[in-house]
Amino acid sequence: MELNVLGARGLSIGYDGRTVAAGIDLTVARGDVLCLLGPNGAGKTTLFKTLLGLLPPIAGDVTVGERPLGSLTRAELAKSMAYVPQAQVMEFAYTVLDLVLMGRTAHLGPFSAPGRRDHERAHAALADLGIADLADAEANRISGGQRQLCLVARALAQDAPLLVMDEPTASLDLGNRLLVLERVRALKAQNYGVVFSTHDPDQARELATTVAVIAGGRLAAYGAPQDTVTGPILSAVYGVDVVVERTESGRHVVAPRY
Repeated sequence: MELNVLGARGLSIGYDGRTVAAGIDLTVARGDVLCLLGPNGAGKTTLFKTLLGLLPPIAGDVTVGERPLGSLTRAELAKSMAYVPQAQVMEFAYTVLDLVLMGRTAHLGPFSAPGRRDHERAHAALADLGIADLADAEANRISGGQRQLCLVARALAQDAPLLVMDEPTASLDLGNRLLVLERVRALKAQNYGVVFSTHDPDQARELATTVAVIAGGRLAAYGAPQDTVTGPILSAVYGVDVVVERTESGRHVVAPRY
Protein backbone atom coordinates (compact mmCIF):
# COMPACT_ATOMS: atom_id res chain seq x y z
CA MET A 1 0.00 0.00 0.00
CA GLU A 2 1.30 3.46 -0.90
CA LEU A 3 2.39 5.46 2.12
CA ASN A 4 1.20 9.00 2.54
CA VAL A 5 3.75 11.60 1.47
CA LEU A 6 2.13 14.21 3.73
CA GLY A 7 -0.26 14.08 6.64
CA ALA A 8 -1.66 16.25 9.42
CA ARG A 9 -3.55 15.12 12.50
CA GLY A 10 -5.25 17.30 15.08
CA LEU A 11 -3.35 20.24 13.67
CA SER A 12 -3.79 23.74 15.08
CA ILE A 13 -2.09 26.52 13.13
CA GLY A 14 -1.31 30.15 13.86
CA TYR A 15 1.42 32.63 14.70
CA ASP A 16 2.43 35.01 17.48
CA GLY A 17 0.39 32.95 19.93
CA ARG A 18 -2.82 33.38 17.91
CA THR A 19 -4.67 30.31 16.64
CA VAL A 20 -5.96 30.77 13.10
CA ALA A 21 -7.50 27.32 12.59
CA ALA A 22 -7.67 24.09 14.60
CA GLY A 23 -8.68 20.46 14.31
CA ILE A 24 -7.15 19.95 10.85
CA ASP A 25 -6.76 16.37 9.62
CA LEU A 26 -5.60 15.66 6.07
CA THR A 27 -3.52 13.23 4.03
CA VAL A 28 -1.85 13.32 0.62
CA ALA A 29 -0.47 10.26 -1.16
CA ARG A 30 1.20 9.89 -4.54
CA GLY A 31 -1.28 10.60 -7.31
CA ASP A 32 -3.42 12.76 -5.03
CA VAL A 33 -4.22 16.41 -5.70
CA LEU A 34 -5.34 18.21 -2.55
CA CYS A 35 -6.85 21.64 -3.16
CA LEU A 36 -7.12 24.23 -0.39
CA LEU A 37 -10.07 26.58 -0.70
CA GLY A 38 -11.23 29.34 1.61
CA PRO A 39 -11.85 33.07 1.93
CA ASN A 40 -9.06 35.58 2.46
CA GLY A 41 -7.70 35.40 5.98
CA ALA A 42 -9.07 31.91 6.63
CA GLY A 43 -5.60 30.42 7.12
CA LYS A 44 -4.55 28.89 3.79
CA THR A 45 -1.15 30.61 3.80
CA THR A 46 -0.61 29.80 7.48
CA LEU A 47 -1.41 26.15 6.77
CA PHE A 48 1.01 26.16 3.84
CA LYS A 49 3.80 27.56 6.02
CA THR A 50 3.08 24.99 8.72
CA LEU A 51 3.11 22.08 6.27
CA LEU A 52 6.40 23.37 4.82
CA GLY A 53 7.98 23.60 8.27
CA LEU A 54 8.25 27.40 8.18
CA LEU A 55 5.85 27.81 11.13
CA PRO A 56 5.63 25.42 14.10
CA PRO A 57 2.24 23.84 14.81
CA ILE A 58 0.41 25.19 17.83
CA ALA A 59 -0.89 21.66 18.41
CA GLY A 60 -1.06 18.38 16.55
CA ASP A 61 1.34 16.70 14.16
CA VAL A 62 2.58 17.01 10.59
CA THR A 63 4.19 13.94 9.05
CA VAL A 64 6.21 13.64 5.86
CA GLY A 65 6.60 10.13 4.51
CA GLU A 66 5.35 8.84 7.88
CA ARG A 67 8.10 10.72 9.77
CA PRO A 68 7.42 13.70 12.05
CA LEU A 69 8.12 16.91 10.16
CA GLY A 70 10.32 18.22 12.97
CA SER A 71 12.64 15.22 12.74
CA LEU A 72 13.70 15.95 9.16
CA THR A 73 16.77 17.99 8.31
CA ARG A 74 16.35 20.80 5.79
CA ALA A 75 18.01 18.62 3.13
CA GLU A 76 15.69 15.69 3.91
CA LEU A 77 12.69 17.97 3.77
CA ALA A 78 13.80 19.39 0.41
CA LYS A 79 14.05 15.84 -0.95
CA SER A 80 10.54 15.09 0.34
CA MET A 81 8.58 18.13 -0.84
CA ALA A 82 9.12 21.00 -3.26
CA TYR A 83 7.52 24.42 -3.01
CA VAL A 84 6.19 26.26 -6.06
CA PRO A 85 5.50 29.94 -5.22
CA GLN A 86 3.52 32.35 -7.31
CA ALA A 87 5.44 33.59 -10.34
CA GLN A 88 6.97 37.00 -9.83
CA VAL A 89 9.67 39.23 -11.27
CA MET A 90 13.01 38.37 -9.65
CA GLU A 91 15.70 40.70 -8.38
CA PHE A 92 18.49 39.06 -10.37
CA ALA A 93 18.62 38.15 -14.07
CA TYR A 94 18.92 34.37 -13.87
CA THR A 95 18.61 32.23 -16.97
CA VAL A 96 15.81 29.70 -16.92
CA LEU A 97 18.35 26.87 -16.64
CA ASP A 98 20.08 28.52 -13.66
CA LEU A 99 16.69 28.94 -11.99
CA VAL A 100 15.82 25.28 -12.46
CA LEU A 101 19.26 24.14 -11.29
CA MET A 102 18.50 25.75 -7.92
CA GLY A 103 16.19 22.81 -7.36
CA ARG A 104 19.22 20.54 -7.19
CA THR A 105 20.66 22.30 -4.11
CA ALA A 106 19.52 19.59 -1.68
CA HIS A 107 21.45 16.99 -3.72
CA LEU A 108 24.76 18.90 -3.67
CA GLY A 109 27.45 18.84 -1.03
CA PRO A 110 28.67 22.01 0.71
CA PHE A 111 30.30 24.41 -1.78
CA SER A 112 29.62 21.97 -4.64
CA ALA A 113 28.65 23.20 -8.08
CA PRO A 114 25.97 21.46 -10.16
CA GLY A 115 27.47 18.61 -12.14
CA ARG A 116 26.53 16.69 -15.25
CA ARG A 117 23.77 14.72 -13.52
CA ASP A 118 22.24 17.95 -12.16
CA HIS A 119 22.25 19.61 -15.58
CA GLU A 120 20.68 16.50 -17.12
CA ARG A 121 17.95 16.51 -14.49
CA ALA A 122 17.26 20.23 -15.01
CA HIS A 123 17.05 19.85 -18.79
CA ALA A 124 14.77 16.83 -18.36
CA ALA A 125 12.42 18.83 -16.12
CA LEU A 126 12.22 21.62 -18.69
CA ALA A 127 11.57 19.11 -21.47
CA ASP A 128 8.88 17.40 -19.41
CA LEU A 129 7.03 20.72 -19.17
CA GLY A 130 7.49 21.51 -22.84
CA ILE A 131 9.75 24.53 -22.31
CA ALA A 132 13.19 23.09 -23.12
CA ASP A 133 13.70 25.86 -25.68
CA LEU A 134 13.66 28.45 -22.88
CA ALA A 135 16.76 27.09 -21.10
CA ASP A 136 18.99 30.03 -22.10
CA ALA A 137 16.30 32.71 -21.85
CA GLU A 138 16.34 35.29 -19.06
CA ALA A 139 13.69 34.28 -16.52
CA ASN A 140 12.46 37.88 -16.17
CA ARG A 141 11.86 38.24 -19.91
CA ILE A 142 9.40 35.42 -20.46
CA SER A 143 5.65 35.37 -19.90
CA GLY A 144 4.13 34.90 -16.46
CA GLY A 145 2.81 31.48 -17.41
CA GLN A 146 6.21 30.39 -18.73
CA ARG A 147 7.85 31.66 -15.54
CA GLN A 148 5.36 29.68 -13.48
CA LEU A 149 6.24 26.56 -15.48
CA CYS A 150 9.92 27.29 -14.78
CA LEU A 151 9.17 27.28 -11.06
CA VAL A 152 7.38 23.95 -11.49
CA ALA A 153 10.44 22.65 -13.37
CA ARG A 154 12.66 23.78 -10.50
CA ALA A 155 10.44 21.80 -8.13
CA LEU A 156 10.57 18.73 -10.39
CA ALA A 157 14.37 18.94 -10.44
CA GLN A 158 14.34 18.44 -6.67
CA ASP A 159 13.12 14.88 -7.29
CA ALA A 160 10.64 15.21 -4.42
CA PRO A 161 7.42 13.14 -4.47
CA LEU A 162 5.26 16.07 -3.30
CA LEU A 163 4.74 19.53 -4.83
CA VAL A 164 3.18 22.30 -2.75
CA MET A 165 1.86 25.07 -5.02
CA ASP A 166 0.71 28.46 -3.74
CA GLU A 167 -2.04 29.77 -6.04
CA PRO A 168 -0.13 28.69 -9.16
CA THR A 169 -2.49 30.50 -11.54
CA ALA A 170 -2.77 33.81 -9.67
CA SER A 171 -2.38 36.87 -11.93
CA LEU A 172 -2.06 34.75 -15.08
CA ASP A 173 -4.07 35.38 -18.23
CA LEU A 174 -6.41 32.72 -19.60
CA GLY A 175 -3.89 31.03 -21.88
CA ASN A 176 -1.17 30.79 -19.28
CA ARG A 177 -3.66 29.72 -16.61
CA LEU A 178 -4.86 26.82 -18.74
CA LEU A 179 -1.25 25.90 -19.50
CA VAL A 180 -0.34 25.65 -15.81
CA LEU A 181 -3.50 23.74 -14.91
CA GLU A 182 -2.77 21.21 -17.65
CA ARG A 183 0.64 20.61 -16.08
CA VAL A 184 -0.94 20.04 -12.67
CA ARG A 185 -3.16 17.41 -14.30
CA ALA A 186 -0.06 15.80 -15.85
CA LEU A 187 1.76 15.73 -12.51
CA LYS A 188 -1.15 13.82 -11.02
CA ALA A 189 -0.93 11.29 -13.86
CA GLN A 190 2.83 10.96 -13.22
CA ASN A 191 2.09 9.89 -9.61
CA TYR A 192 3.24 13.04 -7.86
CA GLY A 193 1.38 14.22 -4.80
CA VAL A 194 0.21 17.81 -5.24
CA VAL A 195 -1.13 20.36 -2.77
CA PHE A 196 -2.33 23.62 -4.28
CA SER A 197 -4.32 26.58 -3.07
CA THR A 198 -6.68 28.57 -5.21
CA HIS A 199 -9.50 31.09 -5.00
CA ASP A 200 -11.26 29.37 -7.91
CA PRO A 201 -13.60 26.53 -6.86
CA ASP A 202 -13.95 25.52 -10.52
CA GLN A 203 -10.26 24.54 -10.49
CA ALA A 204 -10.83 22.44 -7.38
CA ARG A 205 -13.78 20.69 -8.97
CA GLU A 206 -11.80 20.05 -12.15
CA LEU A 207 -8.43 18.89 -10.80
CA ALA A 208 -8.59 17.82 -7.17
CA THR A 209 -9.00 14.33 -5.79
CA THR A 210 -9.61 15.88 -2.35
CA VAL A 211 -10.69 19.38 -1.33
CA ALA A 212 -10.07 21.03 2.05
CA VAL A 213 -12.24 24.09 2.67
CA ILE A 214 -10.87 26.29 5.46
CA ALA A 215 -13.22 28.78 7.06
CA GLY A 216 -14.28 29.92 10.51
CA GLY A 217 -11.15 28.62 12.18
CA ARG A 218 -11.60 25.02 11.08
CA LEU A 219 -11.95 22.67 8.15
CA ALA A 220 -15.47 23.53 7.04
CA ALA A 221 -15.41 20.64 4.56
CA TYR A 222 -12.97 17.90 3.59
CA GLY A 223 -13.49 15.19 1.01
CA ALA A 224 -14.12 14.52 -2.67
CA PRO A 225 -14.85 17.55 -4.88
CA GLN A 226 -18.44 16.51 -5.55
CA ASP A 227 -19.08 16.45 -1.80
CA THR A 228 -17.25 19.65 -0.85
CA VAL A 229 -17.48 22.03 -3.81
CA THR A 230 -21.25 22.37 -3.56
CA GLY A 231 -23.63 25.31 -3.66
CA PRO A 232 -24.61 25.12 0.03
CA ILE A 233 -21.03 24.78 1.30
CA LEU A 234 -19.63 27.54 -0.92
CA SER A 235 -22.57 29.83 -0.10
CA ALA A 236 -21.98 29.37 3.63
CA VAL A 237 -18.21 29.79 3.42
CA TYR A 238 -18.09 32.82 1.13
CA GLY A 239 -21.32 34.52 2.18
CA VAL A 240 -22.79 34.60 -1.32
CA ASP A 241 -25.63 32.61 -2.85
CA VAL A 242 -24.20 30.30 -5.52
CA VAL A 243 -25.05 27.06 -7.28
CA VAL A 244 -22.88 24.43 -8.97
CA GLU A 245 -24.18 23.78 -12.47
CA ARG A 246 -23.33 21.04 -14.94
CA THR A 247 -22.54 22.29 -18.44
CA GLU A 248 -23.33 20.56 -21.72
CA SER A 249 -19.71 19.35 -21.87
CA GLY A 250 -20.13 17.59 -18.53
CA ARG A 251 -18.02 20.02 -16.51
CA HIS A 252 -19.23 21.70 -13.34
CA VAL A 253 -19.03 25.45 -12.80
CA VAL A 254 -19.92 27.72 -9.90
CA ALA A 255 -22.41 30.44 -10.75
CA PRO A 256 -24.39 33.03 -8.77
CA ARG A 257 -27.96 32.07 -7.98
CA TYR A 258 -30.20 34.61 -9.71
